[in-house]
Amino acid sequence: MPTELSPIDTAKFVAAKQACEYVESGMKVGLGTGSTAAWLVQCLGELVRDEGLKIQGVPTSSRTAKLARDVGIDVITLDEAKWLDVTIDGADEYDSELCLIKGGGGAHLQEKVVATASDRMIVIADASKKVDTLGAFPLPIEVLQFGARTTEELVVETLRNMDVLGRDVSLRMAGDAPFITDEGNFIFDLHLKRIGNPRQMSLALNQIPGVVENGLFIDICDVVVVGHASGQVDVRDITNGTSEVIRFDVQDDENIFADLAD
Repeated sequence: MPTELSPIDTAKFVAAKQACEYVESGMKVGLGTGSTAAWLVQCLGELVRDEGLKIQGVPTSSRTAKLARDVGIDVITLDEAKWLDVTIDGADEYDSELCLIKGGGGAHLQEKVVATASDRMIVIADASKKVDTLGAFPLPIEVLQFGARTTEELVVETLRNMDVLGRDVSLRMAGDAPFITDEGNFIFDLHLKRIGNPRQMSLALNQIPGVVENGLFIDICDVVVVGHASGQVDVRDITNGTSEVIRFDVQDDENIFADLAD
């Protein structure tokens, strides 16, 4: 791949690189899904190949599983792992309390199961993912195919009582056909614009028959690692109440990205 990256990819890379500091040999690591998480998997693969890092990875999607195997990470299932030391994943949005919206890649069900079965969840993101209030990014919910339209009507009815600015619901498509998750379900995207009470929203949605899981991650994320195009990385640990700034020199090292596949 070319050694020069776009500003957004540089930000994702340095966030992923810094997140690798949370991983040690012998750990069982949840591996997220999405473009930022893909950088993490590649960075971990580089450590496995070049520095002898020994980890077992639990992927959150079939796409991540393939990438992890391709870069040399030992892949196991969550049932085999039973419990994880850390999960590292991206986010579509996060707020000041480290509440998240996830699911833009259609894997939030597995991502939430894996993150919840971990001692810590680390979120890696670029600065654009920080919001004052969740909801600008459409909130995904995974629903059973059986009775999906009935479930949609129940969701619309539930939204009438929620503190939101929009109430449009759309079935996620993959070309001319509905998008199908790894579990064989549909996804509805809720275009809410603003979610006044994410905790209430999450509880209400998961009470609807037919809804398998929603993309709100509440009280799950422990640390957010935010990358910038300049090479700066901001690390905020909500558990310890600490913040830190790290700087990577991305200008002088022409080969910093050379070993990473696209």
